Amino acid sequence: MASTIINARCTVPSVKGPDSQNYVGIRPISSLKFSSGRISISGLSQRLFVVRASESHDAHVKKIEKSIEECEAAVVAGSVPEAPPVPPKPAAPVGTPVIQPLQLSRRPRRNRKSPALRSSFQETSISPANFVYPLFIHEGLEDTPIGAMPGCYRLGWRHGLVEEVAKARDVGVNSIVLFPKVPDALKSPTGDEAYNDNGLVPRTIRLLKDKYPDLVIYTDVALDPYSSDGHDGIVREDGVIMNDETVHQLCKQAVSQARAGADVVSPSDMMDGRVGAIRAALDAEGFHHVSIMSYTAKYASSFYGPFREALDSNPRFGDKNTYQMNPANYREALVEGHEDEAEGADILLVKPGLPYLDIIRLLRDQSPLPIAAYQVSGEYSMIKAGGVLKMIDEERVMMESLICIRRAGADIILTYFALQAARCLCGEKR
Repeated sequence: MASTIINARCTVPSVKGPDSQNYVGIRPISSLKFSSGRISISGLSQRLFVVRASESHDAHVKKIEKSIEECEAAVVAGSVPEAPPVPPKPAAPVGTPVIQPLQLSRRPRRNRKSPALRSSFQETSISPANFVYPLFIHEGLEDTPIGAMPGCYRLGWRHGLVEEVAKARDVGVNSIVLFPKVPDALKSPTGDEAYNDNGLVPRTIRLLKDKYPDLVIYTDVALDPYSSDGHDGIVREDGVIMNDETVHQLCKQAVSQARAGADVVSPSDMMDGRVGAIRAALDAEGFHHVSIMSYTAKYASSFYGPFREALDSNPRFGDKNTYQMNPANYREALVEGHEDEAEGADILLVKPGLPYLDIIRLLRDQSPLPIAAYQVSGEYSMIKAGGVLKMIDEERVMMESLICIRRAGADIILTYFALQAARCLCGEKR
């Protein structure tokens, strides 16, 4: 509320300022000290009327009863103003033993005794800027629910996707990663549709960049959505996944995505040497600014099941154990990390997230690069199912799982909870 300060005297004496010049009236702002409705001018205390404008525009005048000097003098003389009494010590329950306090020099609970203190000393923070939102897209006009992932949809690339991105941006999530459901008729053993410049992913990137130029778009670089065999690479007739030939295809896919406007390409295939080859291919085409987020430690996990339903990309035969990592292995992640870093990766990713916190921490401690973690479909669906069955508090478990991934060392988290968690952080309930 606005205040007007009116001098209670009609005349104001000349005051000598610190620059030895005489001033009449109020000294410039540097010599003014406002305190409780009074002005002290170079040591001269004056009584003031403080006039405050009320909402009804009626002037209300309040006269200050005592000066600061008078208040101080009263305290010095022993006339101390009354204050509320010290609160009584809360009583313990009946039957609590009476003991001598433990002689502890340090009691960590002191820093946890109130919400304000707990907030002050919180070591790990999380915000919508830490989330990358995985979105499934398809050629259809309608959004199709994914049975194994409650709340997730295959979004129509022209309408539903644009609306979902707008919702995410409204709560601070400005990074997405795209996963396409490719028509079966376009799939082939060599996955050539992966580098079609007019394919589903490049078209979608161009549409989103036209609508939201500052949106950060990550893409998936792998053949499994485009392969008639459902594997991340070209399959030889004896069932072997061909490494170098697959890398050749991945390079063309990454360049096609960069040409459409992708900000970060993300090889998730786990082929040897693909990061260096993709970096060279991007640079040769002038895409020096496009980043590579390598799926550095992608484990052959059972937590991927709902994702494969979402994209209809289950392997036609066998498994992915010859290229994805053994869940029992820890040190192997260091080998993969060192190779990807040397080949030019900009970000190292661990997948899955919560069951592999130790791997996130390992890479965080060993590499200066940003670390990403993918909270995968199985993690998401378990929390959702537990919430539906009222076995857990879905929102609290969701937020705890995300803060744990951050605490382990992840800078960004790919999570299907991105929109829901961001709304929670922003105080929205939907």
